Amino acid sequence: MKKLFLSATLLLSVATFAQKDELKTLKKIYGKSTPSTEDVQTYKATLNALSTLVTDEADKTASSFYSASLPIVEIKALGKDATSEQSNKVLSTNSIIKLSEGYLNTLVFETKSGKKVFTDDVNKNVSTYKQTFMNYVVALDGEKKYDEISQILYSIYKLDKSDKEKLYYAGNYAVNGNNYDRAIDYFKELVATDYTGEATYFFAKSKATGAEEPFNDKTTRDSYVKLGTHEAPRDEKIASKRGEIYKLYAMLLIEKNRVEEAKIVLQDAKKTNPEDVGLIIAEANMYFKLNDMTTYKKLINEAYNKNPNDVELNFNLGVLSAESKQMDDAKKYYRKAIELDPKYTNAYINLAFTELAPDTKIVEDMNKLGTSANDLKKYNALKAERVKLFNAALPLLEKAYELDSANESVKSNLLEVYSFLEMTEKYKALKAK
Repeated sequence: MKKLFLSATLLLSVATFAQKDELKTLKKIYGKSTPSTEDVQTYKATLNALSTLVTDEADKTASSFYSASLPIVEIKALGKDATSEQSNKVLSTNSIIKLSEGYLNTLVFETKSGKKVFTDDVNKNVSTYKQTFMNYVVALDGEKKYDEISQILYSIYKLDKSDKEKLYYAGNYAVNGNNYDRAIDYFKELVATDYTGEATYFFAKSKATGAEEPFNDKTTRDSYVKLGTHEAPRDEKIASKRGEIYKLYAMLLIEKNRVEEAKIVLQDAKKTNPEDVGLIIAEANMYFKLNDMTTYKKLINEAYNKNPNDVELNFNLGVLSAESKQMDDAKKYYRKAIELDPKYTNAYINLAFTELAPDTKIVEDMNKLGTSANDLKKYNALKAERVKLFNAALPLLEKAYELDSANESVKSNLLEVYSFLEMTEKYKALKAK
């Protein structure tokens, strides 16, 4: 009995025809504006079948693109009126990472080959669905899945490297997720991009609604004001985050016992930006962490002498001093910030908390006392100290509440002060608001 053998060439041809059919199926479903549920199932099954067939480099790229686009197909299948909650259900951290990787591979291949088959689709999908992915990030934030968020943000950044803010937040979320190695990698890349985070936002109030609205640029905002539909234009400047970035980057390196690297990072940063006070503060914070108080104080004084009348600088030095348990210095800087800007709400809040800082220790000491006459005398003396602390914090919290009555933390602390000082009427009035 004769056996029939297919030549290797014929076998390859059969496989090639098969994969071409699979790719056509994927292309057809991908191109639909609203694929059906059955289409999505067919799309998935076709991807699985194709994975064992593709051999040609171009077809591998096509297969990779369609595979990466699966979450896009699933979202389109939900219809034009799909909610964020519905879109979130078909997304996952892995699917967004896979989409990013697949799209990047597609762009690299098509750049090398000079043939743009999917490049326009990649760019369009990134632009169209970036906000959808960010909505998923918001949902994960509510679940405190910080490490996953950092990976998603980094994946989005890789697809649009002009959006450096995503890399900045990827690093911060990696820190929140306690993945310091990943955070170091992200901040290292962020530093290399020379990102500062400086920005100016443009606002104007709508005459129709009375609400303040944001604008993408000054020219557009000013044109609406000129037309008469808006009024009260204002600009809001966001200060440079460079010092904060280097500070966090250096602190992460120190946390991983890479102290010399941290020193080099800050020294290099200061060479490039010698007038950036934020970098001086970051270096000071590093030396405090290393328990080198001499260098720490030297750098703090250097930062302050460069710009003693900068409100933000005084406030930040207050924060740093408080973190360093230098409470007298913290009070000095907070008071200076208030002097420079009497409406600086956070300075009042932080100064009040600094005034109240000794209270925890006083309460601990009071709880250790017995019932003897001597202990009772000590108890009364300690209670008098507490009264003094609360009286010092009282006007500060009242001013903070006057400036920001929506701040629940301020209200809560002010109620506590009223209660302790037995200011019953004020307590009741504030409680009722």
